[in-house]
Amino acid sequence: MSNGGDRPHDGAGAAAPIRVLLVEDSPVARALLSYLLASDPQLALAGTAADGEEGVAAAARLRPDVVVMDIHMPKLDGFTAARRIMETCPTRIVMITASTSAKDVAATFHALEAGALAVLAKPVGPGDPEFEAATAELLQTVKLMAEVPVVRRWPRRGGMPPLAVAPLAAAGARISVVAFGASTGGPIALQDILSRLPKDLPVPLLIVQHISTGFAEGFAEWLAKSAGFPVRVAAAGEPALAGSAYVAPSGMQMRLLANGCIDLVDAPAEHGLKPSVSYLFRSLAATFGAAAIGVLLTGMGRDGAQELKALREAGAMTIAQDAETSIVFGMPGEAVKLNAATYVLAPDAIAALLERSLRPTVQISEENHP
Repeated sequence: MSNGGDRPHDGAGAAAPIRVLLVEDSPVARALLSYLLASDPQLALAGTAADGEEGVAAAARLRPDVVVMDIHMPKLDGFTAARRIMETCPTRIVMITASTSAKDVAATFHALEAGALAVLAKPVGPGDPEFEAATAELLQTVKLMAEVPVVRRWPRRGGMPPLAVAPLAAAGARISVVAFGASTGGPIALQDILSRLPKDLPVPLLIVQHISTGFAEGFAEWLAKSAGFPVRVAAAGEPALAGSAYVAPSGMQMRLLANGCIDLVDAPAEHGLKPSVSYLFRSLAATFGAAAIGVLLTGMGRDGAQELKALREAGAMTIAQDAETSIVFGMPGEAVKLNAATYVLAPDAIAALLERSLRPTVQISEENHP
């Protein structure tokens, strides 16, 4: 992880406006997005570019704090442009797309592998019912991303430190489910963890990822390509199968019933979010207790932190992503403050711990007690 440096301050000591480069090939969309970005007093439009090639050149010339870039563009698409920017003049990149088709969204998520920090829905106009929400999410994300270090990728670790005693073996618990909660930066952390897990997992995985409305299908499709096992958007009433991962759909709260079936509930938003990590973690603490594992990953806010503590108090293993590898150490940081996490680890170490903990109890016991 490399630090992109602090933004300059004005003469009075206040932070200067965040300089944004907009890369968008549609003149209409470029005009709208320019207006939206310039309307926020904390942001300043440093420049615009009409295609990916212009965007790469402008990023090198203007050195903006944040680049907001469309994915579908002539000459160079957003994916290629993002990779070139990260290779030549690394900065914070937020990708936007107007498409919500699963295939297009899945393709857009590849920009995260090139170094982009976030993928968002593009505000397409006041007539769109999601316009206000998409605009607010874009402006909030740009301001948040301006404060995080420029990240090429977190460093690979040498592996999990040895555990003196496997915690689940001592408790005699049989794990029934692993639940993940994530927000900003979560997709790439989840990709890293799931790609390292064995393909014959003995339990199902449940995932709440804060994501733009309509992106869940494409996110699941993208994640499945790295995981090597089924990842899909959860459906109400379906059994949660071992060796599969289930992503909470937009606009619903997700929980797992005692009979192993997924329940989707039209319950109120929590922390302004629906689905929320808090709802999922709290339900698992009440229904499964020590038979669950909770993992809280990078993201702004505090969604899931108090509920991770409830899981720990119910006897569950709880894990928070560490500050070094978190794009935003908000949610996991709040959990650490509450002493809610049994372990605080990087994504590769989280995967190693999960693999060890999901082995049959007898194998773990033999390994730690020769």
